[in-house]
Amino acid sequence: MRPALERILICRTDNIGDVVLTLPLAGYLKARFPQAQVDLLCRAYVAPAMRHCRFLDRVIAVEEAGELEAFFKQGGYDTVIFAYPDRRLAKAARRARVPNRVGTSHRVYHWFTCNRLAHFSRVKSELHEAQLNFALLRPLGIDYLPSLAEIPALYGLAAPRDPAVDALLEPGKRHVILHPKSNGNGREWPLDHYTELARELATSPDIRLFVTGSPAEGTLIARDAPDLLALPNVSNLCGALSLDGLVALIGACDGLVASGTGPLHLSAALGRPTLGLFPPIKPIDPARWGALGAQAAVLVAPQPCAACADPAACACMRAITPQAVAAQVRAWGAPR
Repeated sequence: MRPALERILICRTDNIGDVVLTLPLAGYLKARFPQAQVDLLCRAYVAPAMRHCRFLDRVIAVEEAGELEAFFKQGGYDTVIFAYPDRRLAKAARRARVPNRVGTSHRVYHWFTCNRLAHFSRVKSELHEAQLNFALLRPLGIDYLPSLAEIPALYGLAAPRDPAVDALLEPGKRHVILHPKSNGNGREWPLDHYTELARELATSPDIRLFVTGSPAEGTLIARDAPDLLALPNVSNLCGALSLDGLVALIGACDGLVASGTGPLHLSAALGRPTLGLFPPIKPIDPARWGALGAQAAVLVAPQPCAACADPAACACMRAITPQAVAAQVRAWGAPR
């Protein structure tokens, strides 16, 4: 018999893109159980973006949750779903006697801390990451797998307005974000390709480019691709924006280009034109991690290269040409 689900906590304490791809799970639960409270526990640096999801009643940063056993008790949760395994959280939920504690069976400690085990392997699955999260509902008696086409409507994410971001926009221009780095979380398109892309797009005078990234990523780009940042059609915003500011910028711009990284999935979830650049290598290919959105697309080389063991010299990422990317960007249409 399916348990009553009234106060649900989804725990996803890893990176931005992973958390974004968990939002459809919250969207589905909110649609199926509209009277239920659905909360998210995530990392502090991710939380500001997740607070713009209409399907979440509360977003809590794990760093600010305090003593974890007390946190679970005070929350009154009847169900905790560990979308990302965390031994410390699982132990605290068990000590707090949360009635339904859902975790994957391949983590040994879940056999002792979770009383509802989901039996599946993320690494070996043919499903997209956003679909895989729904397997965590099976131990609760819910067997539902959304199609890829259903995912975009389940994000519930909206971009805030930010006057400082609005001031960056030029009337009559199309503004496109280039996010070259991935914080080491995927195969990156070569920086010299981003430079060539920017030069190619300079022939379209209505297109302005923003380069985004963390302060550390900005330092790497300035060191390894100074010509990119020196181009007159490029503005360097690395380190200049909070996460809220980045979400506002994505919402205000006319598109984003990136490899498999958090801002790519934020852009897709916000419904903005989004182009993801991926290698054809499982399990990091677009079938598993591609951007899913109403205006999202991917470019991928037709087959893996021989040098793919070295992410820094990945020929299948280099095989995606700047000209092919430029054609997609130009097709995004006129300024709003």
